[in-house]
Amino acid sequence: MTDTKPAKKGIWGRARAMAEMAPPERNRYVDFLRALSILAVVVGHWLVAAPYIDESGAVVGGNLLGIIPWTQGLTWVFQVMPLFFLVGGFSNGVSWSANTRNNGTYSHWFSSRFRRLIYPVLPLFAIWTGIAMFGTVMGIERGIVAMAAQLALIPVWFLSVYIMVTAVVPLSHAAWKRWGMGSFFALVLGAVAVDLLTYQFGVAYLKYTNFAFVWLAVHQLGYAWGEGHFAKPAKALAWGASGLIALLGLVFIGPYPVAMIGVPGNDITNSMPPTIALLALGIMQTGFALALEPQARKMLDNIRIWTSVVLINGMIMSVYLWHLTAFVLVLVAAWMLGGVGLGVEPGTAMWWLARPVWFVLYIALTLPLVMLFARYEQAGENPKGMGKGDVPRWRLFLGLILACIGLASTAVLSIATPEGVLGVRFWIVVLPFIGGALVRFGKLYDWTAKRPKDTA
Repeated sequence: MTDTKPAKKGIWGRARAMAEMAPPERNRYVDFLRALSILAVVVGHWLVAAPYIDESGAVVGGNLLGIIPWTQGLTWVFQVMPLFFLVGGFSNGVSWSANTRNNGTYSHWFSSRFRRLIYPVLPLFAIWTGIAMFGTVMGIERGIVAMAAQLALIPVWFLSVYIMVTAVVPLSHAAWKRWGMGSFFALVLGAVAVDLLTYQFGVAYLKYTNFAFVWLAVHQLGYAWGEGHFAKPAKALAWGASGLIALLGLVFIGPYPVAMIGVPGNDITNSMPPTIALLALGIMQTGFALALEPQARKMLDNIRIWTSVVLINGMIMSVYLWHLTAFVLVLVAAWMLGGVGLGVEPGTAMWWLARPVWFVLYIALTLPLVMLFARYEQAGENPKGMGKGDVPRWRLFLGLILACIGLASTAVLSIATPEGVLGVRFWIVVLPFIGGALVRFGKLYDWTAKRPKDTA
């Protein structure tokens, strides 16, 4: 008797099957840019964060951009968050249009996206809460615990901004439909006005509104891409050149630093909050990337290349969220082994020669973490226990606000605190969990809904 059970497919086989099922009208370049941008972020983080042990034996949180100024120019390549928002605009435009055609509700559409973004973060928060508590109880210097936790959780600040941008898609998409590129230029003018008032007239706190103006502007370019605005490579190339010229002027004539991320000692940071220099970078990256689209789409007709893209996209959130945890754990292991490899000052020839070895170690630990936690990327699709019907809007918005406050707070503070017995800011940790729980259940489990009468 022969075994008729189908053979189990490995991870490559499953990705290959999904790649072959992709409809021919799908723009594979969208998935390619998403994967490329996340991988660039990973490599950039592994290079820039450069902790080392100084001559006194203290752990120093080195930053390569501050140690070697010429490396700040590399951020024009590795700071690719604009590409992620561009891809987000394309995808959200297509998805929201389909939802509208099918008479879908906003609550159904956004709650699905919210769950897919917030669920993969929860295990990361839970595990780092445990690590911070364990390190504090074991007597590890609290400054080191806080540094490790804040470094590992750097990726989550971006999600708070992206969730907020996604939440207003009905408004931003309606603006695109009505005013087209005018909606983009209006946001650009808003960003310019904010920077002018901030850096020329010293208006306090106004600069933080550029989290909205800058990232929404790049998101609008995603709508433009989806509707063929950059279909001609020459036009896309002109946009890229315009962005480059504007960026060069803002950096070398204007007041903005070369680095597109924060550098210790700089009075202005281009990313926290974003400035018009980062917006110019986004325009440059958009134009040059989309000028290459025809050639890239032909390349992606190769089934092996396309399968690789599908494979990466299937675990992209896990790669993004866990790569710095792997980085920190490798460094902690080296520190516990007597500081092996950590006595080399960043930027020296020996430090650069050691990078391939460290990268192999980071990858070796990142891969099992991704395999272990990638399941949470699919948890938001149809969570167990989810009720039928739409999530009530008040719960949707409250969950959104609480989760985003918790995620954003990790960038400003750290879940680790120098005070308390356990050394953890539990209010930061619990907010994303509460936000996720509020959006998890549908109307069936809404405690404000009227219960049916007992017919027993």
